[in-house]
Amino acid sequence: MPEKPFIFIGGNDDFLVGRAGKESFAELTAGIDDDFGKEIVDGYANRVEDVEAVLVQFTQAVETLPMFGGAKAVWLKDVCFLADTVTGRADGTLKQVERLKELLARVDPETVKVLITASPVDRRRTFPKWCEKTAGFQWVAGGGQKDDPRALEEIIRAECAAYGVEIAPDALAHLTAKVNANTRLMVEEVRKMATYLGDEGTRIEEKHVAELVPNFGEGDFFEAAEAFFSRDLAWTLDALKRHFFAGHDARPLITTLQNRNRLLIQLRTLLDAGEIRPGYRGLDKSSFQQAAEAHRKAFGGIDTKSPYNVFTQNLWYLGKLADGAKGLTLKRLIDFQTEFIRAFEALLSRPNQQEEVMKEMAIRCLGR
Repeated sequence: MPEKPFIFIGGNDDFLVGRAGKESFAELTAGIDDDFGKEIVDGYANRVEDVEAVLVQFTQAVETLPMFGGAKAVWLKDVCFLADTVTGRADGTLKQVERLKELLARVDPETVKVLITASPVDRRRTFPKWCEKTAGFQWVAGGGQKDDPRALEEIIRAECAAYGVEIAPDALAHLTAKVNANTRLMVEEVRKMATYLGDEGTRIEEKHVAELVPNFGEGDFFEAAEAFFSRDLAWTLDALKRHFFAGHDARPLITTLQNRNRLLIQLRTLLDAGEIRPGYRGLDKSSFQQAAEAHRKAFGGIDTKSPYNVFTQNLWYLGKLADGAKGLTLKRLIDFQTEFIRAFEALLSRPNQQEEVMKEMAIRCLGR
């Protein structure tokens, strides 16, 4: 079979695509000792004019032979103008992409080895479809991961397998919530935990995630929130002590507690009404989607991730919240919300006693 004229690696997660591209470029350049035979062109373009400039530079790189002869490898890296964006849809961009297609069609892989990495990519367009047929095509799964727990699961389990370890389901859900579904952070934290395990075991448990993974993004002070909604007063007081010892403020913590409580109020209402049902792994997807459609208008068009709309949340995460909040009645959840407001008001009059205010709130909520 004749060699493909170039390699195209695409996907909707720039970190995973970039990592796959780095590995591929290392293979392409394995037999090239001359640094002049290795060239990387930055494919980022925010405007149509930038697209033209990028492709002029790429064309020059492809058509210019190495100074001392021999093979050459060119990597067009981090291409973003193949996405369904204003720049990606512009007529000027589409014309430039057609010129790129003409250039790639006449590339001689014996002389110039070409690699293109792009993220995100609108696969409905002509150029990606042509690449699938013409190039050494690779699609890196994992896009849209915040809304797709299965994609997250595949990424994390693949990383674990690469290090010869497994991850418990609860640990996987906990990790996802802690790193705010950020692929780069997930990969790095899996590597860290696998290294920590060493010869002591081959399974990452939830306790490892709780102990080793810091909280990233969205101000979610995970331990204090977990302790509070577990209704464990001793753990909550210890978590508050650690929170304030680390120099954190009370107001973001109250926001975290209120946000989670809002979700639990919505979940409790829907579960009690029988509109959503528990499932094999968390919540039943079918009933959840039906409820989302039934109540769409009630949320005023909120469709981005928000604690004000339970239907914008990760279904897996909601199942974990619901499981952990068993026994909490709707009345008690509303009482919690009232206490959070009371604590916030107390902070205004006692700004130098934040830890005391939060501990008093915890005792009122959990000490009965």
